Amino acid sequence: MLLSLAAFASAASMRVTDALLPRLSQQFHVGLAQAANVITVFAVAYGVMQIAFGPLGDRFGKLRVISLAAIGASVATVFCLLAPTFEMFLVGRTLAGALCGSIIPLAMAWIGDVVPYERRQPVLARFLIGQILGIGGGAAVGGFAAESAEWRWPFAVLAAWLFVSAVFLLRESRRDPAPLRTGKSRFYQDLFNVARTPWARVVIGTVSIEGVIVFGALAFIPTHLHFARGFPMSHAGLAMLTFSGGGIAFALFAKQAVQTLGEVGLAIAGTILLALGLALAAWTPFAAAAPTGALVGGLGFYMLHNTLQTNATQMAPQHRGAGMALFASMFFLGQSAGIAAAGFVAESFAPIYVLVAASLAILPVGFTFAFRKRSALQRESS
Repeated sequence: MLLSLAAFASAASMRVTDALLPRLSQQFHVGLAQAANVITVFAVAYGVMQIAFGPLGDRFGKLRVISLAAIGASVATVFCLLAPTFEMFLVGRTLAGALCGSIIPLAMAWIGDVVPYERRQPVLARFLIGQILGIGGGAAVGGFAAESAEWRWPFAVLAAWLFVSAVFLLRESRRDPAPLRTGKSRFYQDLFNVARTPWARVVIGTVSIEGVIVFGALAFIPTHLHFARGFPMSHAGLAMLTFSGGGIAFALFAKQAVQTLGEVGLAIAGTILLALGLALAAWTPFAAAAPTGALVGGLGFYMLHNTLQTNATQMAPQHRGAGMALFASMFFLGQSAGIAAAGFVAESFAPIYVLVAASLAILPVGFTFAFRKRSALQRESS
């Protein structure tokens, strides 16, 4: 539960600026693509810092490292709250992204350490409720802030949330059941060993492309609804809560879904629903249908992404810390590339083109992973 609460703050910190982009553009007198850098720098720092947090978690304990990094992220978020210029705001976002980068990946690696594989996917799904709510909640709060006289107040809330979560986790870390790695760190050798594993390359390659496609689109759903459909930014941000609602629906029934569909079926069904949801959010002329598209897209995304996460915890079990770090790093570096590209397309043309392209591009990615997973399972059974 505590890890899920911390994951909420981490995800909300990343998504809180999505619905703020038009306000940031106006406030700091920058273009929409430049304003989107507040999302890009967070994601880049988040991804790059996995290389540091992986060995630190192995050496000093994953819960302890998460706690201390969350305290640092709280301070960085206060820096965003007080930053007087766009450049200083970017610095704060970079520091916050770097330190938030410890929370979700190390938490998943810790779950991999203490939960047997046959019970792991439902446990991961319940843990991810925090991240799921953070994605929608961050965007929703950002939407309300965009129409407030003072738009910075969400950063005060996030700083407090990060700090309180860190204090409770630090206390819990005193009785951490996960083993520590003693002796000389082999983390970077472990990274190399993970990269040499064929199935690990499939999982990591898939999640990196997923990050490019999906989160480039998600970042501009509120902006699209505002400019193309006339939503107030507060309502546009709230639409993202339904994306989280789809994820929660999956988390609540993850055990039954895994038993019924299996990992291959989850990946295929999730890919189809994600594509349909993005297309509906892009094309529907009806206000009520846009949140429905986000709901369907959220359900599909978490069906696919949770399957990737579960495979990531087991793709190199002897190098789990390094494997999860590489998985998370490539996912968030993919997000940063996707958001940068989406910002260019949105400013040069319109946000709708970002959503339509994403709905089409995710299909071959998800299907290819599902078919390769099926082949791997058939080889294991034979």
